[in-house]
Amino acid sequence: MARERRAAFVGSFLALCLGVAILTVGALTLLSPGGGVPERYQGAPVLVRSTQDAAEARANGRFLEAAPFSPRRTAELTRQLAQLPGVRDAVPDRAFAAQAVVAGKVVGDQERGERQGHGWSSAALAPYGLSDGHPPRRDDEVAVDGSLGLRPGDRVRLRTATGSAPYTVSGTVAGPGYYVSDERAAQLAGGVRVIGLLMEKGAADVRPDVGPGAEVLSGADRAELAPARDAKTRWIGGQVVGAMAALAAFVTVFVVASTFAFAVARRRREFGLLRTVGATPRQLRRMLYGEAVAVGAAAAGAGVLLGAVFAPALGGVLVDAGFQPEGFTVRLSVPVLAATFGAGVAVAFAGVWSASRRAARIGPLDALREAAVDDRPMTGGRRWTGIAFTAVGLGAAVATGTADPADMITFALVTAAGLITGVTLLVPALVPPLVRALSWPLARRAGATGLLVREGMLTAVRRTASTVAPVLATVGFVVLITGNTQTSAHSYRTQDTVSVRASGVVVPDGTPGITDADAARVKGSAPLPTVLYGRSPLQAAGIEPAAFQDVQSGLKTVAGSLDRLSDPDGLAVSESALRALDARQGGTVPVTFEDGRSARLRVVAVVSDQSAPYEALLSRGTVRAHDPSALADAVQRTGAPHPVPGTREISVAAHAGSDQAEEDRLVEVFTLLLVGLSAGYTGLAVGNTLLMATADRLPDLRILRLSGATARQVLWVVAGETVFVVGLGTVLGGLVALPSLLGIRAGLSGTLGVPVELIVPWVPALGAIGGCLTLALVASVVPVRFALRGGSGGART
Repeated sequence: MARERRAAFVGSFLALCLGVAILTVGALTLLSPGGGVPERYQGAPVLVRSTQDAAEARANGRFLEAAPFSPRRTAELTRQLAQLPGVRDAVPDRAFAAQAVVAGKVVGDQERGERQGHGWSSAALAPYGLSDGHPPRRDDEVAVDGSLGLRPGDRVRLRTATGSAPYTVSGTVAGPGYYVSDERAAQLAGGVRVIGLLMEKGAADVRPDVGPGAEVLSGADRAELAPARDAKTRWIGGQVVGAMAALAAFVTVFVVASTFAFAVARRRREFGLLRTVGATPRQLRRMLYGEAVAVGAAAAGAGVLLGAVFAPALGGVLVDAGFQPEGFTVRLSVPVLAATFGAGVAVAFAGVWSASRRAARIGPLDALREAAVDDRPMTGGRRWTGIAFTAVGLGAAVATGTADPADMITFALVTAAGLITGVTLLVPALVPPLVRALSWPLARRAGATGLLVREGMLTAVRRTASTVAPVLATVGFVVLITGNTQTSAHSYRTQDTVSVRASGVVVPDGTPGITDADAARVKGSAPLPTVLYGRSPLQAAGIEPAAFQDVQSGLKTVAGSLDRLSDPDGLAVSESALRALDARQGGTVPVTFEDGRSARLRVVAVVSDQSAPYEALLSRGTVRAHDPSALADAVQRTGAPHPVPGTREISVAAHAGSDQAEEDRLVEVFTLLLVGLSAGYTGLAVGNTLLMATADRLPDLRILRLSGATARQVLWVVAGETVFVVGLGTVLGGLVALPSLLGIRAGLSGTLGVPVELIVPWVPALGAIGGCLTLALVASVVPVRFALRGGSGGART
């Protein structure tokens, strides 16, 4: 039966094939290992890393490093590990921000927060051997990358967190980085998070018992020591691929279900004849299940093959786009391929389930039906299911306005999914009144074309609804996804702009941050970012209270005073951080600093979540004492401009946009992928449905020709009906997306405390509408034009 109806199953086959291919690519990408062992640890076969507060540091989409070992624990572990059989040396890896300044210019671009400075012992972990000269022995000596062009004996200024100082090049190494004496590195670096084990020649790897708060890594597991930015990139890539796979599965079921539902409506008399000759409802269901499984197996096989072929190439694309770290590759896995094949068949089976139940209700007398009028285009079950989904969507829209920021996007997506599903189910009930209302002018015009367009849609409600539904989904998805991302990004930029009172913002230019000496040359506020570990890791900053409050005009203090942050043990926290710490204003909380030392700080102030740029604030002096490698991300200038090497000045508004520029770029790419995927799928549904509907209408259109209509008039009727249906789907799609957008705007406005402008994505929306209209016209008008060329015979009898 499936072989005889190839045309009817083309859309389902293509949707399933593409869906399984995307699912295969997504599964292979998500389950492939990361970018390999970091280069600077490849010489150490065994590594011991800190896992203190690691789970909390990586929770809720944050990518903070685990808390460092305390100085005492570092010394004990290093001594213990060095005494193990077969271990030649145990090297604590100390890292700090460092960059060369040659002839007054900073050499070699670095990313924000990058740490290229190390103690000389750490060079053996790579391993980077000396190319020339000798190791650094004094505090003013440094070994540098040979590619810088410096030679032993040359003088160079080394830029670290406090400023730049003169050093003598003791030697050069065949690798990146700046290597000072271990004693000097201990002064410049924070705490130790990794201890590398150098093994004797021929010795087997060891798995020592390192106690709580530490973990032993060897072999491929050392890849887990990739920088936090790589882990964040990989997480974002996982979100992209996972969302694409989930959307592909959802829309595939949607396309298959709509295709089979419309096919059942077209084959009503065929099923009635089968019932007349003795077929049971169960046999009809089995027949449809068999057709779905046959199409699903063929499509899943083709999709798995396509996914396996294109997955490695997509891995390279994800790396280039910034969704995966350098060195990432996709690896094929037979179990994954088998699982995605089974998922494809299951999706086909799920898509036909509802249509098979409708087919089972067809009785023998339906074989005698002659009229094409849909007397009951919607069942009671579908009506109530649609109402339920719509109610869920509206409820989620209301909840979005009061949800926590972390849950806001989730509620917005639930709103969209609920409303799109609900309204799609209710389309057969919505079509007649909407068509009558919107097409009323057509019925009043002279000529028969407008009347035929109106009555054709009202007569074949199922056909009209089947075409409206995918257009609705396309426009709804596009407006929702692009509108949410653009509104969110714009709102955060607005808050950052209105809450800062400064003449300009000085930012790093090719450097990992701004040193204390450079920040002191610019009048303004230069917060020193750090992380405080404890019950809940906090992204904190050291500030000068007076300068910070002058700049942060939107800062709202709920309790206490920021002036008390001049005390070395003073701490200000946001309202949510206060709850996470289970603390109170005036009480003390235990924290661990970046150098691994612990202390108790007193909560002297609480600031509102909406206005707090950081989770915690403390004195700049306290941060510098415990985080010798911290660099300022920016200086918000309030005085006269002053040129500083390795920096550039931008406006407050530009800084608000650039602060999350890379994440915004990734989100934009992510959005385009999702929009393209959803629009492509639903566009496929539009074309497939109209191809099926047009094929079924050809006998009626030929009768219209025999009645005296010209070929042009017939084409105008078909085109007019298509345009109207696409317009109806567009209106419903926009209405479906609106509650979600309004909910996200209300939620952001309440969270950020600033008016939020609703961004309507006109360009993507018009592109989606134009694409749907083009596909629909091609799928409806072109077949009719070719059919009419063959003559006017073949009318239905």
